[in-house]
Amino acid sequence: MEERLAKMDNEEKTSCVSNSGGEGSLDRLLPSVSTGLSPRKRTTSQCKSEPPLLRTSKRTIYTAGRPPWYNEHGTQSKEAFVIGLCGGSASGKTTVARKIIEALDVPWVVLLSMDSFYKVLSQDQQILAASNDYNFDHPDAFDFDLLTHTLRKLKQGKSVKIPVYDFTTHGRQKEWKTVYGASVIIFEGIMAFADKELLQLLDMKIFVDTDSDIRLVRRLRRDITERGRDIEGVIKQYNKFVKPAFEQYIEPTMRLADIVVPRGGGNMVAIDLIVQHVHSQLEERKLRWDMAALASAHQAQPLPQTLSVLESTPQVRGMHTIIRNKETSRDEFIFYSKRLMRLLIERALSFLPSQVHIVQTPQGEDYEGRTFHGKRITGVSILRAGETMEPALRAVCKDVRIGKILIQTNQDTGEPELHYLRLPKDISEDHVILMDCTVSTGAAAMMAVRVLLDHDVQEDKILLVSLLMAEMGVHSVAYAFPQVKIITTAVDKKVNDLFHIIPGIGNFGDRYFGTDAPPDWSDEEMDEPSY
Repeated sequence: MEERLAKMDNEEKTSCVSNSGGEGSLDRLLPSVSTGLSPRKRTTSQCKSEPPLLRTSKRTIYTAGRPPWYNEHGTQSKEAFVIGLCGGSASGKTTVARKIIEALDVPWVVLLSMDSFYKVLSQDQQILAASNDYNFDHPDAFDFDLLTHTLRKLKQGKSVKIPVYDFTTHGRQKEWKTVYGASVIIFEGIMAFADKELLQLLDMKIFVDTDSDIRLVRRLRRDITERGRDIEGVIKQYNKFVKPAFEQYIEPTMRLADIVVPRGGGNMVAIDLIVQHVHSQLEERKLRWDMAALASAHQAQPLPQTLSVLESTPQVRGMHTIIRNKETSRDEFIFYSKRLMRLLIERALSFLPSQVHIVQTPQGEDYEGRTFHGKRITGVSILRAGETMEPALRAVCKDVRIGKILIQTNQDTGEPELHYLRLPKDISEDHVILMDCTVSTGAAAMMAVRVLLDHDVQEDKILLVSLLMAEMGVHSVAYAFPQVKIITTAVDKKVNDLFHIIPGIGNFGDRYFGTDAPPDWSDEEMDEPSY
């Protein structure tokens, strides 16, 4: 079991666990159950891939990503609030979940379906399934170990790999989907309350109680219109498999619920009460990104040892003079910015690990040189300004891989929000150069570092490079991530009341791309990239 849990993060992990229904395999289940159910054949998948966002009348709700993880003191945010939704098949669990999400109106929500966690069948079990002798409604049909492990990581705010299960082949697809932690996690499934360990992860338990006749009508409509089945077959399946499973395994767990929602998604009174309670809980554990506290937290402190500033030679000082000048034309701004970026990237490469490598020169003599000692080098740009540094990295690193992260500041809360992510495969093995042109408060940079750590990149393998940083940004990043190397061409001491770097460089993205800055621009506010 220990070896199995250690391998659960492998996205191609499969499991071949028995479906015997013996008493020993049901020790963690609530309530106690018997094992006399007849088997049922599942031929189509009910595992729906969650959309990346939900659009409501009020706002767009992102279902991947999360708010900041650290405050100005480097303290981690509290765990996500997990809502468990249980109920019979076709009771309206997904409808209730979506109505709760819309009414909550919080930006970061994950909707996790139990259907993704059916066990992979062994060859013997495949034979049983083909002859309708494998019981898909038995609790042993679910991989509760993987499910508990996954939900626990999500609650802690970490990214997870979710299996995509194919009921036609009774196996997991090769490609798993990545899901990120959130402020709220809604977990729904017919046996969401059946496992003791899983139950302990739920902060709120809701049972959707819908009349059996209504559930039957819904199944009739769905199976006839979507799956091409006849009325007799649907009714036979319901009476033989679905109804006994509900009575034996699902209905008894209603006693564990904090709230029972009669009539499912149509009961708006119950949904409103649920939303009020969740709001009160979120308010208690809310972590605000306190810019003022962040600005004053490290005053008068010496700059961290993890910081490396490019030597202020006359050449470097001269280029800063040009790009900081508000009268500088866009062409000159781009030209001298690129020169600085090239110097900055070359400086950053000197911090990568190397090893002795002896080669033979054309004269037949040995030369003791150095080579990079690592798996790969990957560049990750924080859009949009960080993208301007990619050509400099490509110019000095042959065949370097590039990833992108888009983080924008919420104008209402002042918090950075993750909106887009594309990272190369197996980035966990790489040394990563994280690129952002200016770092003021450090909020976006800290969030980007956290994303890399969630993809198992080692903290001491991350190099944050920036043309210009404010002291508060340097301190914030170094405090939260003391092993991240920070490389920049200059550090300015102050930020103003709007948290712009003083004397600063202006909005780098707007000056570089020739776009107009908004009235209250921020060094770390980034729009969609320009291509």
